[in-house]
Amino acid sequence: MMARVKAGLVSLRDLFATAWWIFLIVGIGFVIAFQFVQPAPPNRIVITTGSDAGAYYAYAGRYAAILARNGIALEVRTSAGSLQNIERLENDEAQVGFVQGGVIEPKGDPDDEESDSQLLSLGSVFFEPVWVFYRGDRRFDRLTDLKGKRIAIGQEGSGVRQLAQQLLSANDIKPGDHLLPLSGLKAAEELQQGRIDAAFIIAAENAPVVQVLLRSPGVKLMSFAQAEAYQRRFPFLTKLTLPQGVADLVRDYPPHDVTLLAPTANLVVRDDLHPALQSLLLQAATEVHGRAGFFQRAGEFPAYKDRLLPLSPEAARYFKSGPPFLQRYLPFWLAVLIDRLIVLLIPVFALLIPLLKVAPAIYSWRVRSKVFRCYGELKFLEEDLKQRFDAAKLPEYRSRLDVLDDEARGLKVPLAFTDLVYTLREHVNLVRQTLKNLEDRT
Repeated sequence: MMARVKAGLVSLRDLFATAWWIFLIVGIGFVIAFQFVQPAPPNRIVITTGSDAGAYYAYAGRYAAILARNGIALEVRTSAGSLQNIERLENDEAQVGFVQGGVIEPKGDPDDEESDSQLLSLGSVFFEPVWVFYRGDRRFDRLTDLKGKRIAIGQEGSGVRQLAQQLLSANDIKPGDHLLPLSGLKAAEELQQGRIDAAFIIAAENAPVVQVLLRSPGVKLMSFAQAEAYQRRFPFLTKLTLPQGVADLVRDYPPHDVTLLAPTANLVVRDDLHPALQSLLLQAATEVHGRAGFFQRAGEFPAYKDRLLPLSPEAARYFKSGPPFLQRYLPFWLAVLIDRLIVLLIPVFALLIPLLKVAPAIYSWRVRSKVFRCYGELKFLEEDLKQRFDAAKLPEYRSRLDVLDDEARGLKVPLAFTDLVYTLREHVNLVRQTLKNLEDRT
């Protein structure tokens, strides 16, 4: 038993002596690969939305439920609108936010990978129709018809206010006291009571404020006669059509098709948000916004429609190939863990496999070299006996053979190589027999 243990220890010692440099190279490769491994994603992130009565807030709540299924807590924070959302993202007070198209100018080429933008787009997630409701007997189809009117354009910091100011300015309607900081249901109430003449509303078709105003007596909805021109002037706007009678089939309201303009709502993230979380957010956006809607086709969103910011590389991969392979079939945490291990282990195995192919040959050579050294000495002694035998050196010859025999017996080699030791001792005895024959002749 002890002999087997000793033999095993010998094998391990020989293996380590042979393969230490393999472990060293693989260890260096492991350390280098570790520098490229993404840290684990955080289990909590913050999304900044809009008012708690708005679509942004409602959609963020649905995102939170989807992310919670994957072990990620999404904290939903209300805000004054898109401008405050951008400010929060830039100040790292939130990692995700909704931003209305057109509130910021695109900076350079959005496809430029060397862009220094701190924020990235995960794409547009839905249309945000611009509803311009007004009071009056005359039909309005151009914003110039609103000159001199009292107009609600939304609160400071909101996307609707900035867009309304852009559109009104393009129609030579200057800022002034007639542009009022009213929004939502408050603006609807003021319009119904006749205290204002018009209101800009940006909301989905099923939003309460839209449904209220569509059914309010004396309130009309503007159809943009110059929609094509607005699209050319403001590329972030899309032309939409509200079909005749869609709001109320009995009253046939609207009595004709209405042309609307719509920016898109965009999902914006900080550029340091973990790629796995970006992919998870895109999957949530697909689940929430991917179905057919009033103004959209099935599968139309999410998509990179508004190039206000560079597209996230993770989003570009998602739009091209869908969710990462592992996340399609495994729980999110397990997919992330395996993905990190793959990045770490691929370069390690790339080094280890070819090195392990070489290692057995080196190990065998190392063990055999112990025996071959003895063979070298034995060969020199045999040549000495054949060509330069001297009877006076018999004691020296015998001593050299005894030393070789003792060395052969003392060789510590793995069991698989013991046949070499026994063969060596047989050859030592053959040379000893040759020495005896030479001694008998003298």
